[in-house]
Amino acid sequence: MDRLIYTSHMAQTEQRMDRQAMTHELANVSTVGFKKAMAVANRSVRVEGDGFDTRFLPRAFTTNVVDMTEGSRMLTSRPLDIAMNEKTVLGVRAESGDLAFTRRGDLRVDASGILTTGSGHIVLDQSQAPISVPLGLTLNISDDGRILASDPADPEQGEVEVASLFIKDASDVDLYRREDGLFSPVNPIPGTQDFNSGTGVASVTSGVLEGSNVSIVEAMVKFIDYQRSFEMQTRVISEMKDNDSSGASMMRMS
Repeated sequence: MDRLIYTSHMAQTEQRMDRQAMTHELANVSTVGFKKAMAVANRSVRVEGDGFDTRFLPRAFTTNVVDMTEGSRMLTSRPLDIAMNEKTVLGVRAESGDLAFTRRGDLRVDASGILTTGSGHIVLDQSQAPISVPLGLTLNISDDGRILASDPADPEQGEVEVASLFIKDASDVDLYRREDGLFSPVNPIPGTQDFNSGTGVASVTSGVLEGSNVSIVEAMVKFIDYQRSFEMQTRVISEMKDNDSSGASMMRMS
């Protein structure tokens, strides 16, 4: 009887990871380029210690590998808004100064002419250096990540390439989500935070933003299933308590 009570209690306790993951996903449902991670799976673990060796309890384990499924796209027609195609990721500089990657494509030029994402991370070029663009010029981004600038006062001069985004194809590599929300390869090139580009072609689409790949309906259904499971485990514990009280009462009568 106590085995069933402990099993139900552990199931309730371990479901907290599911709840945390679902809450985090719902909080970022409107975040540009957000990707799901923290997949939760339950495993049976043998309990060590005194007593029978037949006791197992459920334990939740998480994997922080990023789900690279594309989110819905939003047309903005803004030249510096880009959506990464397929498994393309954009190289940026994290606040710690190291290389990281993102799918966030709402780019902007700060007061000093440095290209950053909407979250403030510095965008890098193919040499992994910060991208500095001329102020006052009209900027466009091509499908292959080249940044083209033109002078609105001299339209006959045409567009000139001023930099090229550090974009890579991540179709053949697993990325994990860092605490700052950026991505890093699970198995990077030794001594770096970089990875070898995959067999796909890294490309972007200008004038479009990629939304979160979180499904509100799916997340809410998970919440309902979690609530029902919690109620079921509570009912099991209550019934075992009643059975234990009945058994104790019968022992006193005998």
